[in-house]
Amino acid sequence: MTWTTSVTQHLLKPLIIGITIGTSLCISSVSAEVGYPEKEELKFGFIKLTDMAPIAIAYEKGYFEEEGLYVSIEAQANWKVLLDGVIDGRLDGAHMLAGQPIAATIGYGTKAHIITPFSMDLNGNAITVSNDVWAKMKPHIAKQPDGFPVHPIKADSLKPVVEEFKAAGKPFNMGMVFPVSTHNYELRYWLAAGGIHPGFYAPHKGDTSGQIDAQALLSVTPPPQMPSTLEAGTINGYCVGEPWNQQAVFKGIGVPVVTDYEIWKDNPEKVFGITAEFAEKYPNTTIRLTRALIRAAKWLDDNNNGNRPEAVKILSQPNYVGADYDVIANSMTGTFEYEKGDKRSVPDFNVFFRHNATYPYYSDAIWYLTQMRRWGQIEQDQSDEWYKDIATKVYRPDIYAKAAKSLIDDKLIPASAFPDFSKETGFKAPQTHFIDNLTYDGTQPNAYINSFTIGLKQGDKL
Repeated sequence: MTWTTSVTQHLLKPLIIGITIGTSLCISSVSAEVGYPEKEELKFGFIKLTDMAPIAIAYEKGYFEEEGLYVSIEAQANWKVLLDGVIDGRLDGAHMLAGQPIAATIGYGTKAHIITPFSMDLNGNAITVSNDVWAKMKPHIAKQPDGFPVHPIKADSLKPVVEEFKAAGKPFNMGMVFPVSTHNYELRYWLAAGGIHPGFYAPHKGDTSGQIDAQALLSVTPPPQMPSTLEAGTINGYCVGEPWNQQAVFKGIGVPVVTDYEIWKDNPEKVFGITAEFAEKYPNTTIRLTRALIRAAKWLDDNNNGNRPEAVKILSQPNYVGADYDVIANSMTGTFEYEKGDKRSVPDFNVFFRHNATYPYYSDAIWYLTQMRRWGQIEQDQSDEWYKDIATKVYRPDIYAKAAKSLIDDKLIPASAFPDFSKETGFKAPQTHFIDNLTYDGTQPNAYINSFTIGLKQGDKL
């Protein structure tokens, strides 16, 4: 669907409405049982990353329209501008970092009650280092028979490099996209698992740098600027979503050393965020936009990723991600290139629907909260019940279930594609696929926090 088509649809909308009074031309007769949208014209924001794909596909494939929603989509300058836009109503909803609705709801940074009825994807990030840092890491990494490194590459191999920088009196700087981003927590997790302290936050003392006691200094860099900042030497590495790791490979300026799939297999990534007020004021609209996003996510994973080349073509447009087709395709089509020439099959690098990727699990929200506590963004101990209470305020599987059940009733998606809603608790079974071999049980957040060697534990204060 082109921009011209979109404009034409908006011009024709009054005519369409006139023609379809008393009919179901805009909305199918079955899905009309959900209720007509209270607000039809919507504006959604996103950041130029491939994991915004469900929004683009819902638009381009007409899923929003089929729900009676007339949506415009607008790229945002950075994550703060995006969040502020949702809070002040300039945007009706947005592609968000999973930590943003959680942080806003508990009042870390901006205070606002943001919810999510839809998880946008699993995996999709990587950590890239400069060519110079990579050259220093390689002697500490085991090799396969073909000469390429054994994966996953742990931060143990980076530790001697960080120590070399320290001995020379130089800071080791790394970029991440936002203080409450998955990227920040994944980068910190990887570093700490290798014995490198990524620093603490102390907001109660006015220190939000996240660099207290840090051996590697992490700071914010907007995703599209990561490669150029690395090339300029301002940072020595970064954690970001695609296509900005593959861009470093294509430009020959850096090497992705580890994916988030290798740090935490099938980790939750972005969410679709709206205000709690929006969901309360426009319940039918909320269910309908969730339906459209679920359908888009399924399309992205259908036919063993068979639709991905078409998705890449759409995302490469300047109004979406705007990177070259080949750069986006390098990860979106089920492969990932580490060192130049070391291209490996990673079919689940981007997951949009498989493995219940779209379901907003409470345990996912709680994992983010444990990392906020671990690094000092939550300054005081909290009970296990507190973690669950916050998760249920922010993550809304009840809305998701209504949308999913209506899609099942409409025979658009089979029930087998979704969790068993009659048994679903919102908590995943304990997860074991972490790079440090620890187990995460979302029902026991404090026990999990206490299991880390590096990081705040119960009773600790800065």
